[in-house]
Amino acid sequence: MIDRATVERIMDAAQIVDVVSDFVTLRRAGVNYKGLCPFHDDRTPSFVVSPAKGLCKCFACGKGGNAVHFIMEHEQLSYPDALRYLARKYHIEIQERELTDQEKLAQSERESMFVVNEWARDYFEQQLYDTVDGRAIGMAYFRSRGFRDDIIKRFQLGFSPMQKDALAREALAKGFREEYLVKTGLCIKQEHGGLKDRFWGRVIFPIHTVSGKVVGFGGRVLDQATKGVNMKYQNSPESSIYSKKKELYGLFQAKQAIVKNDLCFLVEGYTDVISMHQMGVEHVVSSSGTALTQQQIQMIHRFTENITVLYDGDAAGIKASERGIDMLLAEGMNVKVLLLPDGDDPDSFARNRTATEYQAYLKEHQVDFIKFKTDLLLQEAQGDPIKLSRLVHSIVCSIAVVPDEIMRTLYTRETAAMLGMEEKVLVSAINKQMSVYRTEQKKRRQNEERREQTAPVVSNSTASDEPASAAGAPVEPAEGAMPQNPQPDTPVETQPEAKAEEQSAEESTQFLSYIQKGQNGHNMAFYQKELLLVQVLIRYGEYIVCYVEDEQGQEVPFTVVEFIYYALQEDKLNFQVALHQRILDEALEHFREPDFSAQRYFLNHPDQAVSTLAFQLTSDKYQLSKYHTKNQKLVTDEDRLFDLVRHLMTDFKLAIIDEELKGILNRLRDPLILKDKEAYMKVMKHYMEVKEVESTLAKERGDRVITSL
Repeated sequence: MIDRATVERIMDAAQIVDVVSDFVTLRRAGVNYKGLCPFHDDRTPSFVVSPAKGLCKCFACGKGGNAVHFIMEHEQLSYPDALRYLARKYHIEIQERELTDQEKLAQSERESMFVVNEWARDYFEQQLYDTVDGRAIGMAYFRSRGFRDDIIKRFQLGFSPMQKDALAREALAKGFREEYLVKTGLCIKQEHGGLKDRFWGRVIFPIHTVSGKVVGFGGRVLDQATKGVNMKYQNSPESSIYSKKKELYGLFQAKQAIVKNDLCFLVEGYTDVISMHQMGVEHVVSSSGTALTQQQIQMIHRFTENITVLYDGDAAGIKASERGIDMLLAEGMNVKVLLLPDGDDPDSFARNRTATEYQAYLKEHQVDFIKFKTDLLLQEAQGDPIKLSRLVHSIVCSIAVVPDEIMRTLYTRETAAMLGMEEKVLVSAINKQMSVYRTEQKKRRQNEERREQTAPVVSNSTASDEPASAAGAPVEPAEGAMPQNPQPDTPVETQPEAKAEEQSAEESTQFLSYIQKGQNGHNMAFYQKELLLVQVLIRYGEYIVCYVEDEQGQEVPFTVVEFIYYALQEDKLNFQVALHQRILDEALEHFREPDFSAQRYFLNHPDQAVSTLAFQLTSDKYQLSKYHTKNQKLVTDEDRLFDLVRHLMTDFKLAIIDEELKGILNRLRDPLILKDKEAYMKVMKHYMEVKEVESTLAKERGDRVITSL
């Protein structure tokens, strides 16, 4: 874990204009900068960067944040990885927690393997450009495929010399250990003890992780050497840093285009990816000739829900890929198919078309997979009842894995129309298949659980170490006090209506809080009021709102953080959402520190959820109200903090009371309560107490403060 001091150093060094300028062309616009948004198809500059605030924001699509948020979104990195990215950019050493000896050894080994692969990539490139054989053989091959120089550079293509141990000798001479040359798969240990290059005499395609690290290589035998060779391509073997199941060729180069186009093309080979890039279609990846895996699908799903699979017209290849398509559907992806003319693959098709023709063909010939599959199998069935039955079963299996009910219904309706069948017949078959599918999933989960139970036990507790009040756990309120807050993240449902009939009237009145949970707790009135309080807390937490007398009778400053905390404690309340309560708790812990700034602290918070919320609540979209006094002087939030916080707190409490009263009235309609006079009077007494609190708060509120949230 990266310590807070290091995070602070990174945030201090990361200038937002400098970071964004690496990816976006910016022009000065007053005190800010503007440019085309990198996150959507922006034609007029709507992406604004504020160097004063250290924030960026697109006023069209809404994406933005501080330097870390921008890198996370643009490079599709996690929060820690985005911090590491910026640390490398600004040459800041990251001190993380102390690793065990075993972890240090594993990390050292992985890092050593990455270093060897990085060196090998540079070696292969140098051989391609700077040697006679590289230019005459390797570059000649790439030229014959029609690859431009900029594309060759982009994919870091290379060449391995014809000598069988050239790389091994050079690596050992450079001081690299034989152990890592073998573990990365660059070299093969021979029986006599010597090393042989795995990729000798081949052109090289480096394989990158999503963040750009080289984890492996693909090597292709040159055309003059392919006669009688069954495997033209050879990949690095599985290792601690490389797994074919987890990597997608071209994803590193394609990820930004995938996000921007909200679409990913899936092809089979390395050259297919490279040729499509050359045609201006950059949102394309390859499964490297292997069957599509769950890990690869989930990686694509990080960037988009829409995928188009390109086929070269080979019916056998299409059938072999059906399992992968069903896995895409099961993951919730929107799958389309694009069939190329007979005899063409994405690479050869690109060589015979202009970029405009190529892109137009891709756009016009995409077909929904279920429709494509139905048409294809109908042609094969040709009126044969047995083949038709198999066709229906195959389509049913594909539709059954679709997780979205609406999509399943639409697919079912369209398929029934195409097959000329009654929709209810298909629905019945799909429901049966779904039952089979669920049973298989259950067995798979049970098998996984059994494997986990037999594995060594590792402590991975997720229980919170915070006290119940800090997490927002309910506490029984004192008589006449405000009702206590619900469980974290959702409003409390202290008395489920569905179970009221099974309880006695006495049991149904044992709780004093009757706030009912809606379909979406975050739409409840008190949530909106609470969000405004959190917004003030993040913006002005350390500001002084008033002065109070201490035990010695001296006036001491009272900050926004303290005001909100004591106002909640007065009625035994916490915030209704655990994340909000956590923000308040951390503000209380740090607000007395010298030069503490709540806004800076939470914007730079190591927890992504906290920093993201802080950005949202400090951006202009959520700006609190400004108004004019009678003499037309502009009054800002800072000028009226005491009134602002006091009114927001009162509104928050009144919103909770309103929900509480609604819950009580619902309980009074319960038949069990109506039949039991004692229980009815108990609920009525509580109702009157809450009404009295509401009346007191309404008088305190006075003139309302209008806010923009």
